[in-house]
Parts: sequence; structure tokens; C-alpha cells
Amino acid sequence: MKLFVYHTPEETPVDSLPACAIAIDVLRATTTMAAAFAAGAEAIEAFSDLDKLVQASEEYPPEKRLLAGERGGQRVDGFDLGNSPRDHSPEQTAGRRLFMSTTNGTRCLQRIQMAPSVMTAALTTRQAVVEKLLSKQPETVWLVGSGWEGTYSLEDTVCAGAIIHSLMAATGQSFGDCIGNDSAIAAVALYERWQDRMLELMHTASHGQRLLRLNNTADLEYCARLDVMDIVPEQERPGVLVTP
Repeated sequence: MKLFVYHTPEETPVDSLPACAIAIDVLRATTTMAAAFAAGAEAIEAFSDLDKLVQASEEYPPEKRLLAGERGGQRVDGFDLGNSPRDHSPEQTAGRRLFMSTTNGTRCLQRIQMAPSVMTAALTTRQAVVEKLLSKQPETVWLVGSGWEGTYSLEDTVCAGAIIHSLMAATGQSFGDCIGNDSAIAAVALYERWQDRMLELMHTASHGQRLLRLNNTADLEYCARLDVMDIVPEQERPGVLVTP
């Protein structure tokens, strides 16, 4: 298994695809997706375009759907939910299909959706993702950060590093055995530097600062937790995530 890290979707190669691609948007789309499935969501349909989202959602009765839209860290007017993992509870979400569009995470999923296997990852689901990779043993894996509007995000790279660090510990492999690019080595180094101070990293990161300016400390605390969910959302068909 060769592991590659790309800090943003724009960094990924345009002329090839891996055996497995993993979208990471710690703050907050992929953390929210895991929370929605933990609360009993039936499926998640991801869109980069809000109009297409609304059009697709109209095929479902109101009681069977939830519209979740976020731009610039805030809920889109007229949508049921924004992009907070704390929005989801069994009472709110169980048995319903989530139609979701966010500033960065859904755009990342769109970029990698043609890979044979597509998953999402967050710090909250790190170990579950590691165990899934160990069971599937894909030949090549892209860990793709969503970033922020095309720029690097610290928290996405630290999550990629956390996944690789745990994989190496489980297999006893060295960097030479499993690393596909230099960004993967840098991601592991970043994780080793911050692994015991994830919340501090969230507060330091530029996107964390954006959420703090919106008085949203609770989401940072939620997203900084490691290995608390045994859930790995996987793509059933392009743009549609389920938990097999």
C-alpha cells in the first residue's frame, strides 16, 4: 500500500487515479458526515452546486430529507442545517437522506469521485479508517485535504498524518515501505508534533480562527476528538455516501 497526501483537491494528479481516495475535511464536512451516519442517516448526497442539490432533494418527501448547506462557515438561508456535527441527533436525522453542500469538503469529494474506492475520514473516525484500509489493502491511496477555497488547511494534513502514523504502527512499515510522496512524510511529522494537543492545533489553524470569530468553540472541541466513532462513510456511486 503506497500512501500519498495532497493538501488540496487542486494538487491531485489530473491524469491518474488511485485504487482508493479519501476525502478529509476535519473542519467540518467529513466530521459532520460521520456524525450524521452515527445519528442514523440513510445516505448522504454531496453537491458542490446548491441549485442542483435543491433539485435532487425534491425527489424525496420532506419528512425523508434534510438539506444541509454551508458557505463561509455559516448555514445557507432556507436550508434545514448548516455544517456542524452537533446538528445531528437520532431524533433529527435517523432514517433521512442528507443533501449536503459545503464550501470545501463536497468539492473535494467531487474531485476524487471517479476512483474505484472513495471514503471520507476525520480525526473522530481515524482508527476506523485505518482498519478499513488494512482489510481492503488497496495498492495506492490518496489522502486528500479539502483545504479552504484552494489553500492549505493545517487540520486536514494532521488528520492524514494521523492515519498514516497509525497504519505504520499497525504494520511495522517504515517510510520507505509505504510513503508515496514527501507530503505524506510531512503530514506524519505534523501529527507527531501536535498529537497530544489537537484542540490547540484547531485554535491555531486559520479555519479554526474563522470558526472562533463566529463564536463556535463547541465544533472545534468536537472535531478535535480522536478515534471516537467506528464509522467509515464510503461512496456507493458518484456523489452518494453510505455506511456499508
